[in-house]
Amino acid sequence: MATPAEARVDLAAIRRNVALLKERAGGAELMGAVKADAYGHGLVPSAKAVLEGGASRLGTAFVGEALALRAGGVTAPVLAWLITPGEPLDRAVEEDIELSAAHEGLLVEIAAAARRAGRPARLHLEADTGMGRGGAPLAAWPGLLSKALELRAEGVVEIVGVWSHFACADVPGHPSVGQQLEAYESALKQAEQAGAAGSSVIRHVSNSAAVLTLPAARFDLVRPGIAMYGLSPVPELGDFGLRPAMTLTARIALTKRVPEESGVSYGHLYVTDRETTLGLVPLGYADGILRHATGRAEVLAGGRRRKVAGRVCMDQFVIDVGDDPLSPGDEVVLFGPGDGGEPTVQEWADTLGTITHEIVTRIGSRVPRVHQHVTTDTPERP
Repeated sequence: MATPAEARVDLAAIRRNVALLKERAGGAELMGAVKADAYGHGLVPSAKAVLEGGASRLGTAFVGEALALRAGGVTAPVLAWLITPGEPLDRAVEEDIELSAAHEGLLVEIAAAARRAGRPARLHLEADTGMGRGGAPLAAWPGLLSKALELRAEGVVEIVGVWSHFACADVPGHPSVGQQLEAYESALKQAEQAGAAGSSVIRHVSNSAAVLTLPAARFDLVRPGIAMYGLSPVPELGDFGLRPAMTLTARIALTKRVPEESGVSYGHLYVTDRETTLGLVPLGYADGILRHATGRAEVLAGGRRRKVAGRVCMDQFVIDVGDDPLSPGDEVVLFGPGDGGEPTVQEWADTLGTITHEIVTRIGSRVPRVHQHVTTDTPERP
């Protein structure tokens, strides 16, 4: 059945991007971050493409996302790193989901789930090295290590990894990056001295930006996210040879000829300056098209770029195509890789004063993801 809009996801582009990142990782393992429905690209199909591209592990924010991967047939190691009280930890342990812990209370909860499941839980211990978000503060790090070792001695947990996260790896030259690396190495040293970070324990700190710009931060494993989907984590340094995987399209629902000085959409923020043709695009802020795109963002329609004309509504927005031909059913491309002259996700992000992550993850569930294999899987040299 035809749909008014769709997000076409090029799985071959994802595979290619992962292969490029794997090459840049210099021998480190690669954990692909597929949280938030694989950054809006469709969880299970994208995760499988990530693994096919060379990742050996996957990462999610929530336990529910990790369990959805298992339900979708994914058997590779999966880490869930944002765990709130009351999550289905018993199921997570039974399904061999690796769990991140940053405070002793969560360790106790995970251990209880492991006892009920009758098998040890696999842990990644997170240190806050300066992000100021998740992770154990360095003052609390020794206590976390001690509790984890106590539970390991009981046989209810295994310590699989020790990790942290950069705050400013996407800001070239930011002084916090070096400070965080020093703090992470200090946390690692404490873990090693305590017996919690032997040769089998995976050390990881690198996100997409660090994979591409900080060789010193590779350690044993890297955790790219946005770059796997072809979007640069440091756009001021270029695209690194990445290929955007998502193309967002819609079919024109209605066209109409209107006279000069016709007000368009709520508030009449746009008024026609001539007799013209308007086209109705069936996507709106309920689908993730930011209301802030009003009068700013461009789309490709009828072979030319057109700005959003008037207020973006819940389910629709309008474009003004002048005297160019446009008919119901004609395709509009909001963004894509740019091959056909359409705007890119980076252009949308720059225009709207945000980051590409927000643009692609906001695309709502009414917009079906159509998974395709378009791009060559051979990475180009950046």
